[in-house]
Amino acid sequence: MTEEKLREKINQVFIEKFEIEPEKLTPEKRIFEDLELDSLDIVDLVTGLQHTFGISLRENKELLQIRTLGDIYALFAKLLEEHPEIAAKLEEQ
Repeated sequence: MTEEKLREKINQVFIEKFEIEPEKLTPEKRIFEDLELDSLDIVDLVTGLQHTFGISLRENKELLQIRTLGDIYALFAKLLEEHPEIAAKLEEQ
């Protein structure tokens, strides 16, 4: 999966769940301050990302380190690298 396709899938979760305009979704945007998500929104975000990617994030400690949209892109790039079968499944969609 290309980096661009990965970003599109992640951005789609933000667009659908939080009605954030696509042009506002850039890597440097801070999740809480710039995108104005709160702690309850984060639960919805994680649920949406899990559903989209078919990856359980329940035990993932790296989620606690996420501050920006770029951090989310990097985390999912790493997860897809570790789980190529998931990346292949997403390519089929």
